[in-house]
Amino acid sequence: MLTITENAQAVVQGLTSESQLPEGAGVRIAFAPGTENQLELTVVPDKEPTDVVVPAGEATVYLSEEAAAALDNQTLDAAQTEQGIGFTLRPQA
Repeated sequence: MLTITENAQAVVQGLTSESQLPEGAGVRIAFAPGTENQLELTVVPDKEPTDVVVPAGEATVYLSEEAAAALDNQTLDAAQTEQGIGFTLRPQA
């Protein structure tokens, strides 16, 4: 199963802690429409019925079924880049 670093947990929590978002808000990782290899991360108010919920501390991360299968044994991290905060995936150690 996908693991989430503390850095990524903090970023996700920051993205979803806005007052206008409901309690179940989180980020959802899914393949971009019409692609089989391009993932997109979006802030969502709640999970889709078939989404997999990934434990991420205080943050909430949802994976589409397809993304969950593709990201098994991966780690999601976040770091500051020249363009802002960026997410990366790497194989689990």
